[in-house]
Amino acid sequence: MTPSSSPSPSTPAGASQHAERAHSFNAAATQYAANRPSYPPALFDAVEDLAGRSLSGASAADVGAGTGISTGLLHGRGADVLAVEPGPGMAAEFRRVHPGIPIVRGSGDALPLADASMDFLTYVQSWHWTEPSRSVPEALRVLRPGGALALWWNTEALDVPWIEAAARRAERFLGLDERDRKAERSPSSVQPARALVADPTGTLSFAHRQVRWSRRVPVGTRLANVGSHSQFLVLGEEATRAFFAEERDHLLQAFPEGFVEEAYVVELLVAIRS
Repeated sequence: MTPSSSPSPSTPAGASQHAERAHSFNAAATQYAANRPSYPPALFDAVEDLAGRSLSGASAADVGAGTGISTGLLHGRGADVLAVEPGPGMAAEFRRVHPGIPIVRGSGDALPLADASMDFLTYVQSWHWTEPSRSVPEALRVLRPGGALALWWNTEALDVPWIEAAARRAERFLGLDERDRKAERSPSSVQPARALVADPTGTLSFAHRQVRWSRRVPVGTRLANVGSHSQFLVLGEEATRAFFAEERDHLLQAFPEGFVEEAYVVELLVAIRS
């Protein structure tokens, strides 16, 4: 199952579902931290290449930091990084895992950061939870001239047959139609629409890069990773128990040794503040 655009908040029903899915991560923060995929070194090389500067020594804010998967990697690249996270459960797990990295509560739509204070703003698996009419002006306010806004998402490599089959099983369970499938599979969607999805106002000029990578994990980790996505979290464990039992059987039939090779394509967008 590939994450995950959020439901549109443009209608009352959409806003309610959007909020429910966004808040669902707080109760599953430990599951999220333990099972979600990380990001490869080549991704950060690409960020630096498109930004035209090194992360080392740069001031950075990782917005929607969650449990700190990306924040820790930015710190490891030498960035002077601050995490911004709205969710109390996610923030608590972040502090447990990364006690030495500062974190503040806030969202991408109202950043608790000073004007022209950052060289990098990163939104990792999180930009789709913002409202671009608010988050774009906020990013431009907080970035220094020449600073970089970097957005990225791990999306599953659907050209791998077993991943495609698993995605379709999840889609059927969630009752997604063809339009929903396209939105759920990749927040950046089709190539010509990537910048429009990220910034419908057209204010920002994004460069795009894809980075492919993979990880080998136990079937249990695979299932817990899928289950940590908001589409499943809002349904609850009881409602999804049968699906995950069947999914385990599918995976063990295909991989009797109990391990799978998850393949990902990181979709990266970088815009430079003028």
